[in-house]
Amino acid sequence: MDTPTHPQGDADWAFGREHGDRWQRTLTPPTTSRRPTLACTAVGMQPRYLPEGPRTLDHHLALVILSGSGWFSWGGREPIDVVAPVLLRLPPGMEHHYGPHTSDCSECFVGFIGPAVDAHTELGHIGDIVVPLSSAEPVRRAVRKVATVCNESEPHYASSVATGLHEFLTTLRRSRTGTGRHAPTVLERFTEAACLPISVPEHTRRLSLSRDELRDTVGRTAGCSPKEFILATRLNLAKELLANTDLTIAAIARRVGYDDQGYFTRLFTKRVGIPPSSFRERHTRRS
Repeated sequence: MDTPTHPQGDADWAFGREHGDRWQRTLTPPTTSRRPTLACTAVGMQPRYLPEGPRTLDHHLALVILSGSGWFSWGGREPIDVVAPVLLRLPPGMEHHYGPHTSDCSECFVGFIGPAVDAHTELGHIGDIVVPLSSAEPVRRAVRKVATVCNESEPHYASSVATGLHEFLTTLRRSRTGTGRHAPTVLERFTEAACLPISVPEHTRRLSLSRDELRDTVGRTAGCSPKEFILATRLNLAKELLANTDLTIAAIARRVGYDDQGYFTRLFTKRVGIPPSSFRERHTRRS
């Protein structure tokens, strides 16, 4: 039986809950006219007490076992043992079934859809079904950040969530065991430099790309221009810092590339829909 979202029943969701260890929310992708190249369908974190499935999904799901151990079966295969931290990649249409071996089993997950999935597969962000990870903590932080930046009422929601999902998939790639041999992709290097006070032409020179090559690379994976990608990356980091630190707004502005706090506040308000101080208040930790 097809299951449209994973999991259902997030009526108790409220911003600020993402700081905890038991929460979930489902999201409605934008309409066709506004659909990004990568859209989030679900995000959450929870303990796992009971088996799940067998079932199939209509979207991609990155499920990470954060602690404990369990078993996993997919595509009619015999169950195998899985030990945290481990990524279970669940593509649409693949029947799967899993459950815990231990009482301390916990998981986090992000669901996503969109034409950029193919581009991320080529980049190596999406690969094997079962992927051992070297550490759970970077993934835990990345999942919480996805929940923090996903707000469907934001004026620039599409680019914000596509950029946030790119960062999440990059974190999964870097968290694989034995990833020291993997060189960063062009888009990862561009993301890392997004908060530097340099222009797009300067970025292209640093990356040894033409402007058209950079535009095509960003467009295929995030569905926006390099300038828009920089703005979304900067403001997503600002959201994370507002939600998780006590840094002043002026310090956060400087951290994300803006020396003028007033300009940063106006830009944040225009693109997010509320000023930084209100965003921080909304994302205060909730029980």
